[in-house]
This record gives sequence, structure tokens and C-alpha cells, in this order.
Amino acid sequence: MPDNKSRPSPQHPWEDGWAPDTSRTPGTRRLWIAGVLAVATVVACVAAVALTDRSADEQSAAPAGRTVSGKETSPGLISFGSPPVDASPSASAARESASPSASASSSPSPGGGSSPHPPATASPSASAGGSGSGPGPATVRRSVRSVNHPGHYWRAGGGQVRLEAAGGAEFRADATFTVVSGLARGSCLSFRTSDGTYLRHRDFVLRAEADDGSPLFRQDATFCARPAGSGAVVLESVNFPGYFLRHQDFQVRLQRHQSDGPYAADSAFRLVEGLA
Repeated sequence: MPDNKSRPSPQHPWEDGWAPDTSRTPGTRRLWIAGVLAVATVVACVAAVALTDRSADEQSAAPAGRTVSGKETSPGLISFGSPPVDASPSASAARESASPSASASSSPSPGGGSSPHPPATASPSASAGGSGSGPGPATVRRSVRSVNHPGHYWRAGGGQVRLEAAGGAEFRADATFTVVSGLARGSCLSFRTSDGTYLRHRDFVLRAEADDGSPLFRQDATFCARPAGSGAVVLESVNFPGYFLRHQDFQVRLQRHQSDGPYAADSAFRLVEGLA
């Protein structure tokens, strides 16, 4: 039988003539583990730095409409900034008070023929003899006075508009209108009564009627002011070019321009400070 030598004691192999195994460097497994951990640590550090740079880039590239919270730790957490504050009340009032001007064209003037003047503007303030720096038509209250009957004004009553002599408190209320931007053309004018109706021509007669929202009503209720000299204006229909408002038998009507007779004087009016 072969000799079976007992294996040397693992604690002292050299005592029995056994040499240690030198085919593998001692501690190789530990070195591999340490190397893997070191590489993993480096990769984690690089990833953290990259994420930090990306977060900073996203904050700097945030749109002006929102702000990114400084406490964010991930791209999904955002907070929106407060909405921008609108213009100050004074600026809003200034916008509301913008006076709609009426462009003067080369349409026939009551004095006869085409106007020889270049296009100009006529605002209610200027027509009333003011400096033009007053409030705009959205807040302007005006009365319409006849040029050839200086003590007579437009008065809305009974569904129509007549030229009447100035009277008491009821008359002053009926003869005072709020001048606003034209319902059909912003550069022209519309007249609103104290009860919320508008002056419009129907069957060529000026009437006070409620706005029905139709395009026809808006056109019938829009008039363009043309300079008539000495601070007076003539009011031309926007949907009947060449037709102007005039008083006839003290009723305010819409008639085609005439170059003779009393037409020129009957169609000239001054927009003065409201009586009421």
C-alpha cells in the first residue's frame, strides 16, 4: 500500500517539509475587491458632478415666465413666479382716456365742394373749444349746440332727437351725452344717452335706441366729425358717406350734402361741455 503522508498542519506547513504554494500572489483577491470599489467610487463622484452641473444649467436657462426654486434637488420640482403686476391705475386711466379722433377726409363739406385742407383730426375736446388735454370720450360728457341757433341743443326724448332751447334739470339730463369711440369705427364717434341707449339714424331720422348688437346698428350709430371752422364740426354718417346730420324744422335728420340754402349752417354743431 502507498505511503500516505499526512498533510502538514495548516498553521506550520514548513515543519514537515512542505513548502507554501507560491503560484498565486498573496492578497490578490483583496486587491481586486479594492480596485473595484475604487472604480465605483470614482464613477459615483463623476455622476454626482455631472448632475450638479446639469441642475445649474437648467436653472440658468429657466424661462422668464417662471422661476426655479433654489431648494430644488431634481429637475421635476419647479415653482412658478407670481404673475406680473399690471400697469398702475394711472396708466390704465390714461389708456381709457385716449381720445378717439375723427379723420377729416376730402368728402364734401357743407360749405360746398371738397375740403381743400389735408386730412386732420377733430376731437370732442377741441370742438368744445378746449385745449384737447381733457379726458377722452370714454369719460367725456358733451352737449351738442347748434351754430345758427346758439341757445338750442340736441335733446333726446320720445325716441327722437330734436333741437330745443336750454331748459331745466330734466332738459339738461336729456341734452347731455357720453361721447365714446365709434361703435363701427374707432376713429369716429358714438353718442350714448344717460339711460344707456345710443343715437343712431333710422329712416334718416336721428333716434335714441338700445344697441341690438347688429353690425347695422353699430354703423347707424357711428358718425365722423369733420372740421367746419370756428371750432364747429359736421357729423358724417359712417355708412352713408356724404350724408351729414342737420336740423330741419328743429328735428335732427341725416341728409345728403347740399351746397346751397341753409344746409351748411343747419349741419354745423359745437360739442360743448355737458349741461348735466
